[in-house]
Amino acid sequence: MAKKKKVEVEEPQVETVVETVVKKEIKNNSPEANWVMKDRMYYLLGNKSPLTYLIRGSNIYYFDEEKGYERELKYTKNQRTPFVDEMKGEQRLEHIIFQNGSLFVPKEKTVLQKLLSLYHPHRDKLFIEHKPVEVAKSQIDWLELEVEALTAARDLDIDLAEAVMRVEIGSKVSEMSSKEIRRDLLLFAKRNPQLFLELVTDENVHLRNIGIKAREQGIIKLSQDQRTFTWASTNRKLMTVPFEEHPYTALAHWFKTDEGMEIYANIEKRLN
Repeated sequence: MAKKKKVEVEEPQVETVVETVVKKEIKNNSPEANWVMKDRMYYLLGNKSPLTYLIRGSNIYYFDEEKGYERELKYTKNQRTPFVDEMKGEQRLEHIIFQNGSLFVPKEKTVLQKLLSLYHPHRDKLFIEHKPVEVAKSQIDWLELEVEALTAARDLDIDLAEAVMRVEIGSKVSEMSSKEIRRDLLLFAKRNPQLFLELVTDENVHLRNIGIKAREQGIIKLSQDQRTFTWASTNRKLMTVPFEEHPYTALAHWFKTDEGMEIYANIEKRLN
């Protein structure tokens, strides 16, 4: 019996191809790059709340920095874009109406939302989008500023407290008791914390106050034309106020000069 010849079958070599996928990073500077679909609320600025208020939804333009030219905008019922140069076919205009000062736009109306939030030339001028996170952050910043101002007001030296309040209410502060000054100082710090903190850190406020007190107590005099400070006792000239400068601001600056520092020390002794 004949032996069967063994036939070797060469197996085809399968070349393994490793496909390298390179992800192309797309730099998108478009205002829509981080757009989030959600319901949005818009309000008219200036506490306006008319029964109805119509804002322009056509014949308005947006400068496209990427393209380098102005593009016409239009809000329509039947288009998927607010840009006229991207529209196709018939354009059916739709009104944009605020009622009682506000306009609610559901997430399904993406075109209107993008027009109002990103492209409309009157956004942040005539109306704003309500952004709860930003509002909360702004409120937190204000509250922290208020706490800082109130803390500073509580610990403020009475002389500086008087100087700050003199800026706020004028010469009336000379008739107030220390308790009244403290009370009004705290109220001022709460009402306008930013201005209060600016005054507290302004060294000229204290120097101005010394000058005003010196005049009120008859230590120095200010001429009727408010151009010259003199010693009240001798009429000797101390300084001339520069043209168009507030006299006590000029005096505060002069107190920091070599000559002025000696006069300031002298006045402080007389006040005490």
